[in-house]
Amino acid sequence: MFDRLSELASEHAELEHALADPSVHSDQEKARTLGRRYAELTPIVHAYLQWQQTSADEEAARELAREDSSFAAEGDQLAAHREELEAQLQKLLVPRDPNDARDIILEVKAGEGGEESALFAGDLLRMYLRYAERRGWKTEILDSTGTGLGGVKDVTVAVKGKGSEGAWSRLKYEGGVHRVQRVPVTESQGRIHTSAAGVLVVPEAEQVEVQINDNDLKVDVFRSSGPGGQSVNTTDSAVRITHLPSGIVVSCQNEKSQLQNKEQAMRVLRARLLAQAEADADAKASAERRSQVRTVDRSERVRTYNFPENRISDHRVGYKAYNLDQVIDGDLDAVIDALAAADLAAKLVGTGDDEPAA
Repeated sequence: MFDRLSELASEHAELEHALADPSVHSDQEKARTLGRRYAELTPIVHAYLQWQQTSADEEAARELAREDSSFAAEGDQLAAHREELEAQLQKLLVPRDPNDARDIILEVKAGEGGEESALFAGDLLRMYLRYAERRGWKTEILDSTGTGLGGVKDVTVAVKGKGSEGAWSRLKYEGGVHRVQRVPVTESQGRIHTSAAGVLVVPEAEQVEVQINDNDLKVDVFRSSGPGGQSVNTTDSAVRITHLPSGIVVSCQNEKSQLQNKEQAMRVLRARLLAQAEADADAKASAERRSQVRTVDRSERVRTYNFPENRISDHRVGYKAYNLDQVIDGDLDAVIDALAAADLAAKLVGTGDDEPAA
């Protein structure tokens, strides 16, 4: 493991030198790639340097303890810290998800349950927007279709992380069917109803990563159907793009101009094509995305939001807490941490005696 760490430390130093060269930044794509790798290696190298220093200090304390027993306790403390750093390094060397530094495209779609499902989809949208706000991330609604009572039939949001923290690293676990149990505002007799909404999360693709042939696209324009002022619905500004080889269909109607809507729709299409290409090329990536839903079926739920009990349950890891009011207000870290911990544990088991990678 430590031979590998020495190699990574050398690579980190080379990247630091390269990123200090102004000429590198004339190629934004190259600079972005180098920056991502540098950000990935930084915590590993910092922990490795701490381990080296702690090991040297421990050795010195053991040497001094041969002449003065009062140094023995310090040697034991340093040994314990060294072991903690070794455990930390083992976790850091688990193969990273290559998309962790990426921004994402997140979609929420109402499913079974009619208007109540649409209202719940709106609640999920606000939950993710508030979570992003808590982390200092930027969000942009690319497309949305609302309902008369303020619900959301479907919505597409771009989420941009902050610094080296990609939105994918946290929100990749959100894909799946989310089920709600509560008394709907439309229920006159106070009965608890169950409905569901689907969430799909894909990493956003750079334009150069996904080549799209214009001849493979069918572009339709139509009038926006959303609510708005007097200028809404007067021009064919909404855009629907069908990628003929894959059958993927995306639409956007939030922007005022047809050109802007087409650009936003192409962002979503590139992200979906990148996710599809990765899933097709990598069986592991496909397995990780098996919970990403295409139909909103209540029986395939990943999480349940029980409002009468103020309870949130994630069925993939057995997580349960009674702070639903806080979670729905964007306090998602505890449940995401539980999912990330389970993911890490599975990777540690899967890595076994294989050579660590970073």
